[in-house]
Amino acid sequence: MNNHLAKAPVVLDSVLVEVIGSALSTVVEEMGGTLVRAAYSTNIKERRDCTAGLFDAQGRGIAQDEGGSPLHLGSLMGIVDAIMERYPLEEINDGDTFIGNDPFSGGGSHLPDIVLATPVFVDGVLSAWAANLAHHADFGDRGHAHIFQEGLRIPPVRLIRRGHLQQEMLDLILLNCQVPHERKADLRAQQSANRLASQRYKDLCARYGREVMAQAAEELLDYTERRTRAAIEKMPDGVYSFTDKFDCPELDEELDLQVKVTVEGDEILFDFAGNPPQVRASVNVVWTALYASVYYSLKSLVDSDIVANAGLYRPVRIEAPRGSIINCEEPAAVNGRSETCQRIVDLIHGALATAVPERVTAASNGANTGVHFSGRNSRTGKEFVYLETIGGGCGARASKDGLDGVQVHMTNTSNLPVESLETEYPLVVEAYELIQDSGGAGQHRGGLGIRRAVRVEDKNIHFWLDTSRQKSQPWGLDGGTPGASANVALSPGARPIDHGYTVLQPGDRVAIETAGAGAYGPTSKRTPEEVARDLAEGKISEATARRFYPQQTEQTPETGSGSGSSPTQGN
Repeated sequence: MNNHLAKAPVVLDSVLVEVIGSALSTVVEEMGGTLVRAAYSTNIKERRDCTAGLFDAQGRGIAQDEGGSPLHLGSLMGIVDAIMERYPLEEINDGDTFIGNDPFSGGGSHLPDIVLATPVFVDGVLSAWAANLAHHADFGDRGHAHIFQEGLRIPPVRLIRRGHLQQEMLDLILLNCQVPHERKADLRAQQSANRLASQRYKDLCARYGREVMAQAAEELLDYTERRTRAAIEKMPDGVYSFTDKFDCPELDEELDLQVKVTVEGDEILFDFAGNPPQVRASVNVVWTALYASVYYSLKSLVDSDIVANAGLYRPVRIEAPRGSIINCEEPAAVNGRSETCQRIVDLIHGALATAVPERVTAASNGANTGVHFSGRNSRTGKEFVYLETIGGGCGARASKDGLDGVQVHMTNTSNLPVESLETEYPLVVEAYELIQDSGGAGQHRGGLGIRRAVRVEDKNIHFWLDTSRQKSQPWGLDGGTPGASANVALSPGARPIDHGYTVLQPGDRVAIETAGAGAYGPTSKRTPEEVARDLAEGKISEATARRFYPQQTEQTPETGSGSGSSPTQGN
């Protein structure tokens, strides 16, 4: 007899629901930690480019680890539905694990994000799903005109059947990877994370009962819905619009992106009508990534303490024309979709700045700035792919300065320590610093961008860059000035090829400068003490102080501050 059947009936009250909710949160945090500790590649074990989640039997999210990236929700949220559409329930077995990454099959939002989903059976009944995502730093040196150039597409299929690895499937996947030994080890780490989460969920069912766990999950979804509706209802009803410029290295011109947000009672509509058609570049967004961006934006604006589960989605409607850059169709390229998703958040903040000015931020750096180096490492004789997303400025708020040199909004990865980078790859970091004067000036200063200069030590190293805000500037709010644009500079002799793609030789250098962020409030309201502190820390130059803060500068003693940059502590 199962343990939970022998227990006395449990009354499901609010305290028990909270206890179970906290237990589920603990499971996904442990799940994510296991994945990081067991991973092989630097992108996962050091940069934590991964996310873990639990879903109920219907595929509704009930817990997501806070250490992951909000954008990863776009890959996780569709995977269970896609599996159950592909396989009848009677063909889903205890011991199975499914793998997928295809944005157009519901299994991902771009190909490097590979998802593993494991059904959790309790008493022979499908009761939950454990799923995790890891960004596999592979599939480099490929074009981005359409999805077929971006790597191997994996629809939701079995990787493990009744506990037995499907070796033919794994062989097929690894054959299409540039660094197969990394992929194999990282996939094993993902399997381990799911096994742990499955066992933890079964332990909870043994303690409280399978039906109680299912009922508690329903209560958690309902509670999140009630809190979300209550928070939306506090926002003033109205229609709020915003338009912003978008650029990337693959596009020859800037695009106008726009949103219209309608708040009515306890519901909210995000309308993306009028956005450009999908483009022959990698910055198109599939619907799951769009939804993840909208849900993150809403949660961050209405109540950051709301538990991230599917109850958040119920008061929200999203409309976006199919075939647009915001809601693309096959065979659109999507590898750099995070650049566009970052801008979606800025659009929503810009639109709602008049509705909830105390909650929004000025524009952040508006990019993901993915840096990719790949080639053959002469020290090891093996192929390598080094991926890093470099942080930038975070937009200022109504009450605080923006943060300097951080990941913002849809991304939440760590920086790769220089020691690890130089040990693993034939690269040398010559500079890693905050960019002076890159944050907008205002009552509350915008965050600073990052400069990272890298020297190549091997021949024929391929470099390409995903970024944005090279042509436009992150806007300020309420009189704050915009932040500085992004930039990339190649040393003389480096051979640019096309649209951010370059082949580098020993001694060639690349300097990446990420965008700063917009300021909040008029410059006249910044205190002399704050201006003096910025000068002393090298965050602004004396020329900037005299230009934007002339009155405060008159009251500021000479600081003897230098110019150029100040060291960053990482992102």
